Amino acid sequence: MSSESKEQHDVSPRDSAEGNDSYPSGIHLELQRESSTDFKQFETNDQCRPYHRILIERQEKSDTNFKEFVIKKLQKNCQCSPAKAKNMILGFLPVLQWLPKYDLKKNILGDVMSGLIVGILLVPQSIAYSLLAGQEPVYGLYTSFFASIIYFLLGTSRHISVGIFGVLCLMIGETVDRELQKAGYDNAHSAPSLGMVSNGSTLLNHTSDRICDKSCYAIMVGSTVTFIAGVYQVAMGFFQVGFVSVYLSDALLSGFVTGASFTILTSQAKYLLGLNLPRTNGVGSLITTWIHVFRNIHKTNLCDLITSLLCLLVLLPTKELNEHFKSKLKAPIPIELVVVVAATLASHFGKLHENYNSSIAGHIPTGFMPPKVPEWNLIPSVAVDAIAISIIGFAITVSLSEMFAKKHGYTVKANQEMYAIGFCNIIPSFFHCFTTSAALAKTLVKESTGCHTQLSGVVTALVLLLVLLVIAPLFYSLQKSVLGVITIVNLRGALRKFRDLPKMWSISRMDTVIWFVTMLSSALLSTEIGLLVGVCFSMFCVILRTQKPKSSLLGLVEESEVFESVSAYKNLQTKPGIKIFRFVAPLYYINKECFKSALYKQTVNPILIKVAWKKAAKRKIKEKVVTLGGIQDEMSVQLSHDPLELHTIVIDCSAIQFLDTAGIHTLKEVRRDYEAIGIQVLLAQCNPSVRDSLINGEYCKKEEENLLFYSVYEAMAFAEVSKNQKGVCVPNGLSLSSD
Repeated sequence: MSSESKEQHDVSPRDSAEGNDSYPSGIHLELQRESSTDFKQFETNDQCRPYHRILIERQEKSDTNFKEFVIKKLQKNCQCSPAKAKNMILGFLPVLQWLPKYDLKKNILGDVMSGLIVGILLVPQSIAYSLLAGQEPVYGLYTSFFASIIYFLLGTSRHISVGIFGVLCLMIGETVDRELQKAGYDNAHSAPSLGMVSNGSTLLNHTSDRICDKSCYAIMVGSTVTFIAGVYQVAMGFFQVGFVSVYLSDALLSGFVTGASFTILTSQAKYLLGLNLPRTNGVGSLITTWIHVFRNIHKTNLCDLITSLLCLLVLLPTKELNEHFKSKLKAPIPIELVVVVAATLASHFGKLHENYNSSIAGHIPTGFMPPKVPEWNLIPSVAVDAIAISIIGFAITVSLSEMFAKKHGYTVKANQEMYAIGFCNIIPSFFHCFTTSAALAKTLVKESTGCHTQLSGVVTALVLLLVLLVIAPLFYSLQKSVLGVITIVNLRGALRKFRDLPKMWSISRMDTVIWFVTMLSSALLSTEIGLLVGVCFSMFCVILRTQKPKSSLLGLVEESEVFESVSAYKNLQTKPGIKIFRFVAPLYYINKECFKSALYKQTVNPILIKVAWKKAAKRKIKEKVVTLGGIQDEMSVQLSHDPLELHTIVIDCSAIQFLDTAGIHTLKEVRRDYEAIGIQVLLAQCNPSVRDSLINGEYCKKEEENLLFYSVYEAMAFAEVSKNQKGVCVPNGLSLSSD
């Protein structure tokens, strides 16, 4: 009898129609269209199918000595051999595995094409996102260059594009601005307003003998945060704590990115209007920034405003065309680069900075600056900020890697991805870079343009290298308003999530609420607090789902051994005197009262029955007083209770993943209460963990383990046999013999 494999979980009326494919052929269930309790009963002359007990012998667990276990593990992990050293090196540098096997004829064209296109897109985006991170444009180019090279060496995904990501740039920028203010730098000037920084020591720029200016200190803060975030990510990979990312659900991440997008849009508004405003941080910075914008709206630079509107009119329609015709276009139109070149030429020859005081990018140096260690004195100030940055960075990178690996039929190693993204932050932090991660938009472009391997990342790095060595100074006259428009236009994907809300609501209302709470808290409070609120609220929702889970009575599908919810399906058969109850959640201290109330409500409440019996007994007891020789005797006629129609309750434990001590105590209490009114309680389909908990918790004695049934049908058959043999209910099925 393979009834255990046929047991189905309880489903809601909406979901159950989708689950019909899993039933054997010939079994047809019709969903309930209205709440009806008119179910088909077994005929009284129907006999239960032949009853056969399922007996399974448990595996014997070997007694493991903890000391021996640790020694064995250490010997396995610490011993060194040429083969193990080779595997370790190949595992840490995946490029050594796939590059020697590279199919030049098959892959080179797609990799070169996708690398060129992503590189062209990265040039304007790197410059634009540098402003968002509070850095000079050249540092954004450095960041994208080093990230592409390092991920090529260490990454296991063939398709993701690692580089600048808007949300991380925003978080870096908030930290940089806070530290600039603490160090005494005036936002409106490049020189520090104080000669001494907060720690009391004068900071020197090691490339010269002058005092470190605002730009120098900003990248010092950014690279220090990046270094600490990378250390966190490598540590998470080393200790294999990638499970942290499971607390960041898709709904939470989507809401967080959308909420952060509003903050990004707000931070770029001043560039579109040409306003010179201080950047606000902390709780409510979005509202504060808009208040500052409207208070200074009369100072709008008309040249920047007109430039912004013209760029929007060009970028938005072209981006939409790229997306609409992406299946027909061999490569997307690099409209951002076209706009940057055209705007730079117009600004240069029109002398917009000199004539209209338009804000421009300024000098972008060529070549690379000498490496510099992060500022260790800043670590205590930015260590907490780096936690959220590192978690968001690796969560997005790992999720995108797994998504595209599943799509293209290969596997990625989550821990190696954490190493890769960690070193993409640690190593570049010595070369004046800030935090990177995978980015969805650029990854989609990379995939759609024929990428096969991470060799495309090398091509992207070569494009950026060409810009850094030769072309960068030509962007001197580029208006910052153009860069702000590019940043805002790239937020379309995150802001479009609002269109998906009706579908998300129909699939999962709880996920939609999580999305809204995370989005609003990220936008209205701050990105870090929003992430924390989202995680806490998401975990609360998980607890809430198990606190009040679904429960139902089950009926038998005709001509099968499958049981389903009588509230979800029609034409299910129920056996007189037997009720089968399913609880769809772990049974632990949070929902134990919900379990009892649902069970008592859908079957019978033993406590109320006992109370009713006591009241009936008091009414029916007759007292006879016989006085003989002055002696008064009282005689009571004891009440004989009529047996209940219900004689067995079967609890389907297939959806109970685990029990705690409170859950075991609740089952004991339920069993005792029903036994007191003559109803036996049987447990069916307990998984091994639940069975062990019941035995260790002394729910049943060793010789009573056979009362934990392997299938609901087996338990129902046992109840019928015990009823027929006894003639009356046998409490808890402990004995079938008559007195």
